[in-house]
Amino acid sequence: MTLPVEAVLPELKASLTAGSNAVLVAPPGAGKTTMVASALLGEPWCAGQILLLSPRRLAARAAAERIAELAGEPVGQSIGYATRMDSKQSAETRVLVLTEGIFRNRIQDDPELTGVSAVLFDEVHERSLDSDFGLALALDAQGGLRPDLRLVAMSATLDGSRFAALMNAPVVESEGRSWPLTLRHIGRKAEARIEDEMAAAIRRALAEEDGDVLAFLPGVGEIERTAERLEGISANLHRLHGSLDPAEQRAAIRKGERRKVILATSIAETSLTIDGVRIVVDSGLARRARYDRAAGSTRLVTERASQAAVTQ
Repeated sequence: MTLPVEAVLPELKASLTAGSNAVLVAPPGAGKTTMVASALLGEPWCAGQILLLSPRRLAARAAAERIAELAGEPVGQSIGYATRMDSKQSAETRVLVLTEGIFRNRIQDDPELTGVSAVLFDEVHERSLDSDFGLALALDAQGGLRPDLRLVAMSATLDGSRFAALMNAPVVESEGRSWPLTLRHIGRKAEARIEDEMAAAIRRALAEEDGDVLAFLPGVGEIERTAERLEGISANLHRLHGSLDPAEQRAAIRKGERRKVILATSIAETSLTIDGVRIVVDSGLARRARYDRAAGSTRLVTERASQAAVTQ
């Protein structure tokens, strides 16, 4: 199957041959996470390793497994991953998918990034402290120690011009592939629990539509309570969040023979494409880390999800 991003790979390669940096803008599902790193391995300037940064552990592992599958080999050989909780890599690894925190530690320990030919910052539009700091350190290393180092910022939204100005880089844009979407706002009662409203919406979706269902909830507690209310449905029920066992995460992502419902946090919002999903039920709520100036610490706050996040 041809992915949309493949059409702009020649332009991206030309940009990285002519200069050190590039910005790739490609919509969700275009294939930038799974296709770009492997496509750059054969370039004349790429004698070392390519680091692909992912914002989440689940997405990093899933991306590495998918890239390895496309290469026809098990993960841990030429394609590997490294996260805080898990790692599969070897001396043969040429593409290493790692979380932003792991990259921050690596570049602080080795500012020259010895043996690395390129760093790809995936989903840069999400803007986290680790991502921004990692990019700043990489640009600093490129300017002072490694002028041959290639840096690519990859974004699913059309804010690539800001990163292009920061990195002094051209923007390569993939049109992607889109299908018609029908949006239904069913609302919810303010006094009702979110679990009751979500369970009712999911049951309605199963009755009225075909295909698998992906439902977004703000946290693990809401997922578990919604799962309790969905007992007995005519579909396989999966949970998807960062604290799950990797085998359970893989089962939720993998397409099955039977219809399924996936109850997920925002971990499934980016860097991850789940095969078979035709229906998305969004609670409209998200749990974010917010700094409390009065307490002097960061705490999790449940708030309305932004329109950009819901669209993604």
